[in-house]
Amino acid sequence: MVVPELRPWRAARPHATRVANAVRPRLARAAGAVRPGLTRATDAVQPYLVRTVAAVKPQVTRLALIPRPKAVRTWQYTAGAATAGLALAATVATAAGPWDSSGQRTAERDRAVALERTGGTDHGGDSGATAAGPRPAPSAPSVLTALGGGANTVKSAPTGQALATVLGPLLGNTALGTRHTAAVVDVASGKRLYGAGAGTALTPASTTKIATAVAALSALGADHRLVTRAALEADTKELVLVGGGDPTLTARANAGGWASLRELAEETATALKKRGITTVTLSYDKTLYAGSEIHPIGVNDNLAPVSALMVDEGRTDGTASGPAPRTTDPAADATRTFARFLSDHGIRTTSPGPSKATGRAENLAEVLSPPLSALVERMLTNSDNDIAEALARQTAVADGQRADFAGGGRAIRAQLKKLRLPLAGAEFHDGSGLDRADRLTAGLLTSLLVKAGDPAHPDLRPVLTGLPVAGFTGTLTSRYTDGAAGVVRAKTGTLTGVNTLAGTVVDQDGRLLAFAFLTSDTTDPGAAQSALDRTASALAACGCG
Repeated sequence: MVVPELRPWRAARPHATRVANAVRPRLARAAGAVRPGLTRATDAVQPYLVRTVAAVKPQVTRLALIPRPKAVRTWQYTAGAATAGLALAATVATAAGPWDSSGQRTAERDRAVALERTGGTDHGGDSGATAAGPRPAPSAPSVLTALGGGANTVKSAPTGQALATVLGPLLGNTALGTRHTAAVVDVASGKRLYGAGAGTALTPASTTKIATAVAALSALGADHRLVTRAALEADTKELVLVGGGDPTLTARANAGGWASLRELAEETATALKKRGITTVTLSYDKTLYAGSEIHPIGVNDNLAPVSALMVDEGRTDGTASGPAPRTTDPAADATRTFARFLSDHGIRTTSPGPSKATGRAENLAEVLSPPLSALVERMLTNSDNDIAEALARQTAVADGQRADFAGGGRAIRAQLKKLRLPLAGAEFHDGSGLDRADRLTAGLLTSLLVKAGDPAHPDLRPVLTGLPVAGFTGTLTSRYTDGAAGVVRAKTGTLTGVNTLAGTVVDQDGRLLAFAFLTSDTTDPGAAQSALDRTASALAACGCG
């Protein structure tokens, strides 16, 4: 199969200009403007800090009164004396701040301005949109102490025997089923500190998304953007809506920084009228992806048909995350919505049908997704299956594989192999982890997290910054509310009989640790989830050096 090549980025449209105008004040680094820039940044950050203090103060006050025990019990978590943990909790509300148009959290961006750091929401690189397009905004070191650039060297890493004493009894909980594996690695050194069946492959559920994220970022780069465009076949007056595989394309009146179908329609209508055209034959092109659109699990509220053209993830109930009823034909529905928007601007269309834009078609308008870094963060924070499957296919396109479920799996494996990650026993059948045939090891999951923290691979950083924060964001919002909030940062995984957890934690000695716990044959998902949470909390409480 010939995979359509990614077209070169074209001249910036008015939307790019608007974005450039929005970020330009933060990019002006002239020496004479330093003081006003710092003042503006301080004013911008202050509201977030006020809310952070208000949200965290009761918890910090309560924890500060808890004396540190002489020996941390394996069943008990206490963060009272963990300086790094308290710092983490005190700053994590900022990390959970609002998404902005380029995927970087607003509070982090403003803090970057104050610190005059370089890099950015495009992670230090050119977004590739166009030479005249928006430049990368500044990027702060992570608001999480542990990810702030540089290894934690407060004390030596925990010893294997000490970790075994703490984790062994917890992992032996019958709520964790008949099979479980675990691994703990010191991120600074990459050294494995603890392993229990770490090389045994089990069903990973949604922790598969960590692998998908690493593969996509490695193949495409953190700055890559997905393009949805409208192309006109001049000889036939056929207008083709061409899908670029952006699952975050939205038809909502408030796009929230994501690519807007309304904006695309407005710009397309303007371009058509300049050519004296008010009636077109409307078609749609979803040929970037191949194969079946239906996941092997069948029709399911957790995932829309995987199409290169969709709006709002094919959701029919107005939600933005979580399970929801889905349209059966995302591309056709997206194009009908596009037709309504065109009609609002005086363009009449035929009923849309499938087609393929030719090389002679003239591009009239296009909209760009935020950088891939933003898509990865949203995918991990919300455990978004639609983004995960889209990223698997985008990885397949970049790797020269057929852009279907199997090709996505092959491409993910190929990218991880290039990174020299331990793939023995690993199997990838999708990008989301919904396929029960997927297999990962605890050793591979921790290696993925360590690789994402490697300064030699800055494009992989969104894998760490996108992980849900305990008690604050995404799938961990309602978990760890009894004292470990802000200390554990992890990706969850749940299928019937399967519970997994993989992420990072700062122990009481200030070390950043990567961990992965996989379980199979569980019978009570709530009890299994609680057991995994207690295990991660005990790891955070461990002063095991």
